[in-house]
Amino acid sequence: MNIRPAAVVVAAALTFTALGARAAEPLVGDAKAGATKAAACGACHGITGVSEVNPEWPNLAGQGHWYIAEQLMYFKSQVRANAVMGAQAVALEPQDMADVAAYFELQTPKGLEADPALVDLGKRLYRAGDAKRGLPACFTCHGPDGRGNGPAKWPAVRAQHDTYVYNQLKNYAARTKYSKVDGQPSAPERAEMMYTVAGKLTDDEMKAVASYIQGLR
Repeated sequence: MNIRPAAVVVAAALTFTALGARAAEPLVGDAKAGATKAAACGACHGITGVSEVNPEWPNLAGQGHWYIAEQLMYFKSQVRANAVMGAQAVALEPQDMADVAAYFELQTPKGLEADPALVDLGKRLYRAGDAKRGLPACFTCHGPDGRGNGPAKWPAVRAQHDTYVYNQLKNYAARTKYSKVDGQPSAPERAEMMYTVAGKLTDDEMKAVASYIQGLR
């Protein structure tokens, strides 16, 4: 397991109001504890967060701790409905989520390759967007190399499976990525932008962007 000793503890700045446990201070995730807690995640996402079994399951290695913990919260509350992940997240407490997230953030993504037939279109959309359609460049939020922007709450996308990215873009376009659940947190603010952006992409463009993202290092 690739844990950098100097960076074992990572702050997870989340307030888990949906779970009935409002944190007075940001939770601090312990990557060492997270390595043990993440064992169950390894069956699908790989023990170091590199998913090699099914491209529909995302890579978690190198993903921002805040995003992983946030999404676990949404899975637990059913705001992000998924039978498999909901069952996994329901038993996790906020500290567990922070620890697991801290562990996966410290792991190294595995490089993947883009489809040569799609990479040109994907690169153009990712880097330049399409001003005529009011389509912003993906890199403005997710970064030129797909590492995301933690302070602005935009997740990393580099080296993510193209199948997973394509499916998520389809969900955004259909506005089904997140659900409204009474008494539970609504979708993150950035979701509305993604709904709009994905809604402007054709199916072929989604596949091209997804393929380009897969090849980002």
